[in-house]
Amino acid sequence: MIRVFIADDHPVVRAGIKQILAEAQDIELCGEAENGQEVLEKVERCKPHVLILDIAMPGRNGIETLKRITDTHPDIAVIILSMYPEDQYALRLLKSGASGYLTKECASDQLVTAVRKVARGRKYISTALAEILAENISGNGDQPAHQELSNREYQIFCLLAGGRRVSEIAGELSLSVKTISTYRTRILRKMHMTKNAELTYYAIKNNLVD
Repeated sequence: MIRVFIADDHPVVRAGIKQILAEAQDIELCGEAENGQEVLEKVERCKPHVLILDIAMPGRNGIETLKRITDTHPDIAVIILSMYPEDQYALRLLKSGASGYLTKECASDQLVTAVRKVARGRKYISTALAEILAENISGNGDQPAHQELSNREYQIFCLLAGGRRVSEIAGELSLSVKTISTYRTRILRKMHMTKNAELTYYAIKNNLVD
């Protein structure tokens, strides 16, 4: 049996995933959590083969949790299941150790297929992500400016570019306003920009935000 652990801060989402997995006879749920810290505490006891992980969770978010899991439990395959489209986070998180990336709009059979595939030690790449990979391979090799950002910087960049205020981001990520302001300054410097409007224009131009 493939033991699966679910991490998402929305009970309705967790319930939906459990219902999907319950239909597969070779998959069993061994635990669930609503935040990153809870994930790290429970996987020690649960010992899952596969962790289905959301990005946007309170406290220790999915990006930080992925790093901790890959460092301390490299045998656990992590599937990122997120509301963010593939072109925003997928490549970045695959490079950080994720075994697969799916959006929450994916079909139920895709999720089951992904779980089975990563449990065998392979990567799960959706058709949409395969197209993004192909475009990167066929490109001229120049790295866009946002690729220079760390995972946390990129997350805050997307929120700033989407029109979120520093205080809102601080509340959502459980960080201080001062910390977010420091990240903002660092992001602007790395991207050779001076204000949020430039971040928004860049993000829209590169299809990073809606």
